[in-house]
Amino acid sequence: MLRRETLDPRSSMRDFLAVYLHFLRTRHGYSCARVGRAVNAARQTVSHWESGLRRPDEKQAESLDELYGTGELVSMLLFYARSAHEPDWFKAHVELEAKADVIESYECSIVPGLLQTEDYARTVFTLGGESDVERAVRVRMRRQDALTRPDPPRLWVLLEQEVIERVVGGPEVMRVQLGRLIEFSLLSRVVLRIVPRSTGYHLGLRGSFKVLTVGRERLAYTEAAAGGRLTADPGEVARMAERFDLIGADALSREASRDLLRRAQESLT
Repeated sequence: MLRRETLDPRSSMRDFLAVYLHFLRTRHGYSCARVGRAVNAARQTVSHWESGLRRPDEKQAESLDELYGTGELVSMLLFYARSAHEPDWFKAHVELEAKADVIESYECSIVPGLLQTEDYARTVFTLGGESDVERAVRVRMRRQDALTRPDPPRLWVLLEQEVIERVVGGPEVMRVQLGRLIEFSLLSRVVLRIVPRSTGYHLGLRGSFKVLTVGRERLAYTEAAAGGRLTADPGEVARMAERFDLIGADALSREASRDLLRRAQESLT
């Protein structure tokens, strides 16, 4: 089933915008390529708009209004879609993560889901009040298939030192989790570095986030206690990418980070 077929225009403005854009295109009998040429976007990008994975920018929305003769309706829908809370940003981000070419992930509280062991994830979901813990664990483990596909993404990970020192699930669970991080850090397409506590306050402490590169597009996903937020706004994505670089400037080298991981693991034996 296509993702577009699962959209519910009553659930969010993002879904409504996506469904409406598909309606307009098919009503006019245009192909995605035809619309893309008219609004300066790739055919795949137009398809992603209609799947709710991305949204047009303001200029593209204006061009869509002109193309379809909708006044400023598409532009207004875009405005409200951007300002409204979306309940499934996390789901959309996971779908993009599965096909990303590059993933840049900064985490200040727990091990990123892509690198968690089953027992670590089970602890996180249990203490987080997840209603179906085992199902949530299975879904999280399937996310990790992205790292073993034929064309795995380049993964850049920055972790606060507190992440590897916070014992989640007990000493044995954490020891195995640290071993998993060490294993991942040795992979050629993974760069895992630790931001030492001695760095003091820095921009990363505002919250965890991720920058995804999918084809020619970049998106940013920021995490929050009440749910994350996914954005494809070029300016915002550029700011998050710059933040990642600035945090990385204070991180330990790959080898020094592995040494710190090993010491943390040995402290639990």
